Amino acid sequence: MGGAGLENSDWPKQAGHQQGKDESLVPTLFTASKVALQQCQCCDTCNGVRAKQTQRFSNAEMPDDFLPSDPQTQRPWRRMGLKQPSLVALVALLALALLALSYLPSPRNGDYGLAPSPHVAPAPPAPASLLLAPRPRRDVAITPCGDKPPNQGTKRHRGKRRRLREQGALTPSPCEDQPCTWGGSPQADRLCFGKTVPPWLSEDDIQKMKLLAHGQVVSKSRVPAHGQVLRIHLHADGDTQPASPGEDCGDGRCGLIKRSTDLYEVVAFHLDRVLGLNRSLPAVARRFSSPILPYSYTNGVPRPLIWWAPDVQHLEDSNNDQNSCALGWLQYQEMLRSRSVAPVVGDTACASIQRGEWGRLALFDFLLQVHDRLDRYCCGFEPDASEPCVEEMLHEKCRNPSELFLVHILVRRSAPSQLVFIDNAGRPQQPEAKLNFRLLQGIDSFPEKAVAILRSGCLAHRLLKSLNMDQELWESQGGAAGLWPLLQVLERRGQILLRYLQEHNLTVVRDTLH
Repeated sequence: MGGAGLENSDWPKQAGHQQGKDESLVPTLFTASKVALQQCQCCDTCNGVRAKQTQRFSNAEMPDDFLPSDPQTQRPWRRMGLKQPSLVALVALLALALLALSYLPSPRNGDYGLAPSPHVAPAPPAPASLLLAPRPRRDVAITPCGDKPPNQGTKRHRGKRRRLREQGALTPSPCEDQPCTWGGSPQADRLCFGKTVPPWLSEDDIQKMKLLAHGQVVSKSRVPAHGQVLRIHLHADGDTQPASPGEDCGDGRCGLIKRSTDLYEVVAFHLDRVLGLNRSLPAVARRFSSPILPYSYTNGVPRPLIWWAPDVQHLEDSNNDQNSCALGWLQYQEMLRSRSVAPVVGDTACASIQRGEWGRLALFDFLLQVHDRLDRYCCGFEPDASEPCVEEMLHEKCRNPSELFLVHILVRRSAPSQLVFIDNAGRPQQPEAKLNFRLLQGIDSFPEKAVAILRSGCLAHRLLKSLNMDQELWESQGGAAGLWPLLQVLERRGQILLRYLQEHNLTVVRDTLH
């Protein structure tokens, strides 16, 4: 009992001695632990202590939770002379070591002081163009024409602090409907003349359109061989010269009133300007109320009013006065093949027409399906029985090409190298199955600017903006909703023409004359 009590009384001393040894291990990190282990393996004193500890671990008076269940797990602790509380110290040592490693300076190598991985090659530096390129904007929408839409004219700038948005200047989108703001009453302000005038309408166009839309009718006269066309003389507000009923139209103040069914000719004028052809005469829609005019012209139905060009050349032949020169279909095709002017002896009017004019005419007539100039005989499609070419028995002449002639081939004395497009009403309801491709026969090049507009897909949008300038036409046709189906027909024909150009490997040429 006494021996056993003595040994039991020594156990706290050994535990206290061992606890002091555990505390000495903390500041020495791993080195002190290694030295203590070597000393315990070779020291006889430690062996004696280890034998005593083995006896104490086997004592039944020890707590059950202190004794490990597996005897094999006691061997490391017996060899080192440590108790289980030293495991907490080892965990603390490991945590201190990791904490010390985290505060050590990293080797300076590469960008941002990070050493490259030995298994991964460092990425090459970015090129200067990418480093200087601005970040893409995420708040900018893309329109069919590639322009910025309205109401999104803000630019964002990034830095240490985000600045306020700055208002940026926007380029007007050709595919955006931007109607002008009408200033006065509908009667006094039927056309919008101001900063919102489209750039394809010249100042001369604006002045002539204003004369046609607001000029006072002072006289009227009939046009020979055109019973349904009435020529009127106009007096514009602000003119210094007094109006004279007997005055001719040499002053450029006359217009032709056509049938109400020819209102499509106003659309043709805007199409000519949008495409950059600039060969048709200015036209507006107008309701007439002058007592000088017959009642059929003042019944409240809008009619097209076309500006009368006083210097258009006409042949002296009364049967062929709608031409500046006589040109047959076979002569026309031979001229296109030989890449020369029209081979008409002694006819200076046709000889002065530039070759590129025929490409303009063919493109314009195909979009509008105007047959009267290049195919008045309807040889390029199968006409209905109600067609004028059938009723007048002109279609039968298609069997003999030598009897076919071109009509409305006109030039002006002021510009003899350029054609003048008249009678451009065309056929807006012509189905695609009956499109007249004969109008394009012999043409191997087309104007570059007009083809570019067709390719942009913005033809209908630009026409909508241009037609909005003519408020009489705009309101009579139901505004944008009423005009849009018609403009889509022109857009569709333009895409068909582009496919024709691609299939036949035709070229485009830069415009040299305007």
